[in-house]
Amino acid sequence: MLKRWAGEPSFEVLTERVGGQARRSTVVDCFRVGRRRLDNDLVLAIVRALCPDEDYVARWRRALRAVGGEAEAAARVSVQDRLPPELAGFTGRAAELDRIVSAGTGHLAITGMAGVGKTQLAVRAAHLLRERFERVLFVNLRGFHPDPGQPPADPGAVLGALLRLLGVPGRQIPYAVAARAEVFREKCGRALVLLDNAADVEQVRPLLTGAPGCLTLITSRHSLAGLHTLSVKVFGADEAAAFLGRPDEPDAVARIARRCGYLPLALGLVAGHIRATPGWSLTDHADRLDERRQLEGGVELALDLSYRDLPAEQRRLLRLAALHPGQDLDAYAVAALAGDEPHRVEGRLDGLCGDHLLSRSAPGRYTFHDLVRAYAVEKGQDEDSPRERRAALTKLFDYYLAASTEAMDVLHPVEAHRRPRVATSGILTARPADAGSARHWLDTERATLVAVTAHMAGEGWPGHATGLARILFRYLNGGHNHDAVTVHGLAHSAAEGSGDLAGQGHALTDLGTALWRLGQGEAAADSHRRAVELFRRTGDAVGQARALLNLGVVVTQLGLYQEAADHFGLALVLYRQSGDPLGEGRALARVGYIEQTLGRHDEAAEHFAQALALCRANGDRMGEGSSLISLGEAETELGRYEPAGEHLFEALALFQKELGDRTGEASALYALGMLGTRRGDAEATGHHRQALAIFRETGYRDGEAAVLNGLGEAVTDPAEALAHHTEARAIAEEIGARELLARAHAGLGRAHRLLGHTAEADRDDERAAALYDELRRPAADSP
Repeated sequence: MLKRWAGEPSFEVLTERVGGQARRSTVVDCFRVGRRRLDNDLVLAIVRALCPDEDYVARWRRALRAVGGEAEAAARVSVQDRLPPELAGFTGRAAELDRIVSAGTGHLAITGMAGVGKTQLAVRAAHLLRERFERVLFVNLRGFHPDPGQPPADPGAVLGALLRLLGVPGRQIPYAVAARAEVFREKCGRALVLLDNAADVEQVRPLLTGAPGCLTLITSRHSLAGLHTLSVKVFGADEAAAFLGRPDEPDAVARIARRCGYLPLALGLVAGHIRATPGWSLTDHADRLDERRQLEGGVELALDLSYRDLPAEQRRLLRLAALHPGQDLDAYAVAALAGDEPHRVEGRLDGLCGDHLLSRSAPGRYTFHDLVRAYAVEKGQDEDSPRERRAALTKLFDYYLAASTEAMDVLHPVEAHRRPRVATSGILTARPADAGSARHWLDTERATLVAVTAHMAGEGWPGHATGLARILFRYLNGGHNHDAVTVHGLAHSAAEGSGDLAGQGHALTDLGTALWRLGQGEAAADSHRRAVELFRRTGDAVGQARALLNLGVVVTQLGLYQEAADHFGLALVLYRQSGDPLGEGRALARVGYIEQTLGRHDEAAEHFAQALALCRANGDRMGEGSSLISLGEAETELGRYEPAGEHLFEALALFQKELGDRTGEASALYALGMLGTRRGDAEATGHHRQALAIFRETGYRDGEAAVLNGLGEAVTDPAEALAHHTEARAIAEEIGARELLARAHAGLGRAHRLLGHTAEADRDDERAAALYDELRRPAADSP
C-alpha cells in the first residue's frame, strides 16, 4: 500500500534511495508476504525512502517493536520428548481414565474449568498409555499463562519445534503452517502427543496429526468445538472423600469438599494443610473453611487459606518464585531470588510441593499451576514493593550471568577474555566440575535462558540481556542456531533501545553468524557489515576484526573472493596490532581458507599449520579443532593422505569428546568423507551420512549442501549421485552459495553422462564451467 501511494517506484530506484549497503534482493525480500523475520532498520529505511515524514516513521518504529515483540514471544516454544512426572497419590477419575485409555488413536480434548485437574488426569493417562507408542511428545501451549510476556504459543512455532525434535532438517521445515502440519503428520509415526493448556481450537487444530497410530491428548479450559471431547467435572462426593483420605469424618469431608467447590486443585491445597497439622481433626479444618466462607470460589478460598498458613519465609519464597520468567526453575534460581542458600531453599520448595502450591516438572525442577502463579504474583504486588521485586529479579539475572559464565569458562576457558566479566562474589551456583556437567547445565537450562533473555531485554535489564547473549555465544554456536537467532536478536534490540553501540556490534556479529548457518547469507552479511561500522565508531579493533572474519566467511560463500581476502587480511592486521594471539590464530586460518577456496592448497596448508601452532600455544581448543580440520582438508587436496587422516581423526575426537560441539563434529566427519572418497575407502559414505544428519539437525545449510555434494561424489550409483547433487543444487541456489552450486552442477554433469543423458550432461557441464569462470577460480578436481 505504501509503495503504491509513493508512486510505485521500481525496486532498483527504491534500493538507491535506501542507500548504504542495502542490496536489491534484500529490499525486495522485505515486501515478501509471510516473512518470518524482518530487519527493522531496513524496513524503517524503506519507509523513510517512501515517506520522509519522521512522525510517520516513528509510528512504524513503534508498531514494528510491538508486533515483533509479540511475535517473538509467541514463537518461544519448548517441546519435550518425555512426560511430566505423575502426581503422587493420584486419586479418582476412574471413568475418565477408562475413556482416555480406550480412545485408541486420533485425538481427545480434555476440557474443564481451571483447577479441575485436567493436566494431572492427562499426564496420568499418558503414563498408562506410554508403552503403546514409539515416542511421546509434550508441549505446554501456554493458553492461559498469567504473564503477558508469555502469550499462547504460536502453532506454527510449535510445529517447527516438534519437527526439529523429530530430526527434520531446517530446510525441510516449510513456512506455511498447513505445510508444516503435513510434514509433522508424515514424520510423527506412532506417537502419543500431549498438548497441555490450549487457548482455543484455532491454536490446536494445526497440531492434530491425524496420522495412523497416533493419539493426541489436549487439555483446555475452553470447549474446543469440532473435537472429540471429554468434559471433566469437579470431583463427586465419593472422589473428594477418597482424595482427602479420611472416611471416618464424612460430615467434615462433605463440608470441606463443598467449600472447595469439589475442585481437585483446591482440595489438594487443603490436603497439604491437613498433612501439615496432624493434631487437627477434619472438623477443625471444615470449621476453618467456614470462617472464611465470604471468599468467592473454591480455588481462591483454598489458595488464600493455604497461603495464610505458610510461615512468612515460605510465603515470601512463593511470591518471589512466581516472578521467574521461565516455565520451570530450580533451587539455585529461587535461592538467587530470595537471597538464600540453595540447600535451604530446596527443602522449602519441596514443602510447597507437598502443599500443592508447586509441582515437580522433573527431578530437581519445579513449576507452577497458572492459577497459583497468578495468585502468588498478585500477592507479591500487594506485599512486596516494586523496588523489592526488581531487586530480586536483578539477583536472579545476576545468577544466570554468573552460572553461564562458569559453565562457559569450563567449556571454553581460552575465550574467557572475550566474554564480559560478571561479578560472581556472593552468588551461589552449582559450579560444574567438568565439561560434561557444564554442557548438561546449559542443555537443561537452554529454554529458560532464552526466556530470561527475553525478559531482560523487554523489561528493563538491557545490559544483562547483551551480556548473557555474549556469554552464551559459543555454546549456541555449537548447533543451537534457532535459539541463537532469538537470543542475539533480543540482545540487539536491548542494546539498540539503550543506545549501547558496543552491545549492538557484538549482538549483530553473533546474530550474523547464526543467520549464515541457517542459510540467510545476505541478511548475515548485512548484520556483519553493520557490526564492522559500529566497532569502527567505538574504536574496538578486536570487535572489528572478529566481525570482518565472519563477514569474510559469508561473502566467500557468495563468491566475492577478493572482498573476503581483504576482510581476512585486515582482520589479521588488527589482531596483531591489538596483541591478540587468539584472534591472530583464527585470522591465519581464515587467510588459509580463502587460499584453499582458490585452489592454492600449498599456501593454504602453510597458513593452517601456522594457525594450528598458535592455537595450541594459546590453549585454544576450539581453534585447534577447526585448524586441524582445515589442515586435513588441504593435505587431502595435496595427496598427503596419512597426515590428513591423523589430523581429521584428532579433530573429530576433540569435538566429540571434549568440546561437545556438533557443528565441529559434523565438519570433521565431512572432511573424513572427502578423504575417504579420494582414497577409495568404503567408510566415506558413512562419514558423509553422519555429517549430513548433524547438519540437518542443527539447520546448518551450507554444511548440508557441501555434504550432499560429497555424497554425490562418493557413491558409485549414478542415479543416487544425481539425487544428492540435485538436492545440493536446490540448497545452494536458495542460500546463494555459488561455489557449492558450481560443484553441484559439475556433479550433475558426471552423473548424467554416466546415465547416458548426454544433453543434460552438456548443460550441467556448461553451467558449472560458467560459474567457476564467474568465480575466477579453477573447477574442483573430480574425485
